[in-house]
Amino acid sequence: MINADKNMLDTVLRNLVSNAIKFTNVGGMVKVVAKEAEDMIQIGVTDTGIGLSEKDISKLFRIDVQNSEIGTSKEKGTGLGLILCKEFVERHGGKIWSKAKLEREVNSISRFPRYDLDF
Repeated sequence: MINADKNMLDTVLRNLVSNAIKFTNVGGMVKVVAKEAEDMIQIGVTDTGIGLSEKDISKLFRIDVQNSEIGTSKEKGTGLGLILCKEFVERHGGKIWSKAKLEREVNSISRFPRYDLDF
């Protein structure tokens, strides 16, 4: 279980999934997986899209760098979605990052502290 603000968590997931869809060609795949990782819940969004270079990955989640790309169907963005995701995840004591293989896939991962209920 994650102890999180529902609206913030919804925004993070919606943005990560939207980005995955935006950069995946028709017929591609977007996968969302949640798992326990130590004392955290890790949520990963993986796509089989156009991928990112290491240089582009280093620009993600940074407010000091303009980072807006055109999607596979010519969708436009502001470049602010991932910055907002980072802020929301960190407010919950978590961490967010992306890994990529150029022209293959992007895996965006967010980790939230696990919250156990004692009954």
